[in-house]
Amino acid sequence: MGDKKKYLIMNLKVKNALISVSNKENLISLLKTLKKFNINIISSGGTYSSIKRLGYQCTELSKYTGFKEMLDGRVKTLHPKIHAGILHDRQNKKHKKEMSKQNFPSIDLIVVNFYPFQKIVLSTKNSKQVIENIDIGGPTMVRAAAKNFKNVTIITNRDDYASLIKELEKLKGKTSLKFRELMSSKAFGLTAYYDAMISDWFNKKLKIEFPERKTIFGRKFKKLRYGENPHQQSSIYINDFDDKKLRFNQIHGKELSHNNYNDIFSSLEILNTLKKNSGTVIIKHANPCGVAENKVPLISFKNAYASDPVSAFGGVIACNYKVNKKIALEITKNFLEVILAKGFDKESLKILKKKKNLRIIDISNFQMKNLSSVKLFDGSFLLQNKDNFVIDKKRLRCVTKLKPSKKELAEISFAFNICKYVKSNAIVICRNFSTIGIGAGQPSRIDSCKIAVQKAKQFQSSKIRNSIAASDAFFPFADGIATLIKAGVKTIIQPGGSIRDQEVINAADKAKIKMLFTGIRHFNH
Repeated sequence: MGDKKKYLIMNLKVKNALISVSNKENLISLLKTLKKFNINIISSGGTYSSIKRLGYQCTELSKYTGFKEMLDGRVKTLHPKIHAGILHDRQNKKHKKEMSKQNFPSIDLIVVNFYPFQKIVLSTKNSKQVIENIDIGGPTMVRAAAKNFKNVTIITNRDDYASLIKELEKLKGKTSLKFRELMSSKAFGLTAYYDAMISDWFNKKLKIEFPERKTIFGRKFKKLRYGENPHQQSSIYINDFDDKKLRFNQIHGKELSHNNYNDIFSSLEILNTLKKNSGTVIIKHANPCGVAENKVPLISFKNAYASDPVSAFGGVIACNYKVNKKIALEITKNFLEVILAKGFDKESLKILKKKKNLRIIDISNFQMKNLSSVKLFDGSFLLQNKDNFVIDKKRLRCVTKLKPSKKELAEISFAFNICKYVKSNAIVICRNFSTIGIGAGQPSRIDSCKIAVQKAKQFQSSKIRNSIAASDAFFPFADGIATLIKAGVKTIIQPGGSIRDQEVINAADKAKIKMLFTGIRHFNH
């Protein structure tokens, strides 16, 4: 008898279904199957009208409950007959007795999707309209059905209609416990996601950056071939009210990998700050290996690439301009993984598409939105606002006898800006609004200085003389600037703040170079 009872719990007949969906797509195929297995349908409002219009029998919700909806539809499914029908335990004698006394039937299948909160947020700034589209009845029913998955099937996504139809066909109008539990997990995922979006909307509205409780929502966009390494799994999620697509468009090439996306995000962060002229950013392993600005796009591209052509091999290039034939020909001279640009003309696409695996991405419509960065580790995460600051002119001071001109200050700012996107400890050497040597990610600043100088000597030796160097944090000793000065650097920008600042300033004055203190540090770990 025990096995028989277990079997009855595992596979349950669906007798009554409640359908309430704001999106009416694909309903017809589901209705056909429900009719085939004599499943009664309860519905209301627009869903009821759609079902009747499609030619299927349906009981109107208010007739079923004996209670007319009120408060402009805010209260319709919030009724004991509905929620008792969903929540009662079919194997509990007390529950069965109470249901019988009230003459409340079981509701075995719930098909619900919510008010289009996301769509409304994206289409209006009218707070009243947004709040009216916060669904209450839908999520309440979904949570109730998901909790009672032992007895009830919950469907929250029209993409799962096909799975439900297959299940009902296979089990002759029944659903299995395994299927119900899977749908329950999806349902709780949806309600959590929905509430997280609403919370996020309120936080943004009230300008609360660090709420007491923070939930990060994300919709799976795509499962990736593998993660950072082939033995790791990975997927990309979209954390945005518009969660169906990324804000850039791949128009050619292989599928993007985990590492491609990581480098793309790094390149777009930097590119977003290059707004005065045509900017080119080359990224390898999330670090810039070449960045340049110039009025002429082709010169910008060539300068960025010349910074470190060896590291650029197999890298990601991002451009804030439209790629033409000349630039496309330059691109094809080398092996690259990804090229991003604000459009491609017909001739350039014809040339670039000859490289079958090259990922070509149009970023014409890309705009930076997210002002926070998150780092997760095990059971905790760090949340901070992004380092969108470069230099505070009020705090900027020249500490040496020699002073830079206004024209030089623009390039000095460029160098310090790029420095904040290089992994710490970071040293960036620039000339004519282009990087010529980058030292990244070293435990000691002197090592970063040596690497930046070595890179500059290797690829841009003619440009080191009178170059500018930027450091993301202060120099703890004078040995770092001595390495840069010896190579030919004539201007150094750094935060300052070391107990040996005066020793460093004295060394700069002795070498007759210019040095500026920003009072702003740009660590990037």
